[in-house]
Amino acid sequence: MFCNRCGAEMQPNSSACPKCFRRIGDPVSAVAQSRLERHLQTLGILWMVLGALIAIPAAGLMLFGHGFRYVVHQQERLPAAFGLLFSIGGAVMLIVAAGGLCVGLGLMQRAPWARTAAIVLGILAILHPPFGTALGIYTLWVLLADEHGTEYRYLSGGS
Repeated sequence: MFCNRCGAEMQPNSSACPKCFRRIGDPVSAVAQSRLERHLQTLGILWMVLGALIAIPAAGLMLFGHGFRYVVHQQERLPAAFGLLFSIGGAVMLIVAAGGLCVGLGLMQRAPWARTAAIVLGILAILHPPFGTALGIYTLWVLLADEHGTEYRYLSGGS
């Protein structure tokens, strides 16, 4: 018997490949976990933490921008526009935070859509050093290790 992924010879009664650790049959009875399974829970938690950390300053920016427009007299258009920019920036950050929270929760629940969304957010997060870059690289390392997402589809219950 040979592994379908790496071609290594396997024992007839083994539940995983000794070389690449690809499981055979029932995932509950398998001894070895793949890299995706080992890191998926951690990745989901990290996305949720990053989303929560972005939500805090986003809410602050929105409150500051909203208050700034009322402190500055409405006749002065330029300072009022700054308040509007702060509010819009906070709203955009809040949308990004919600995306991080949703992706983290989706990864933890192994939702079929979460892998694609996490890859897209991971690519965008690379542009935000230092934590976003680290999380983006980690996301891509975990989720792109599997060829064509077959293992994630299997874990999420899809066929």
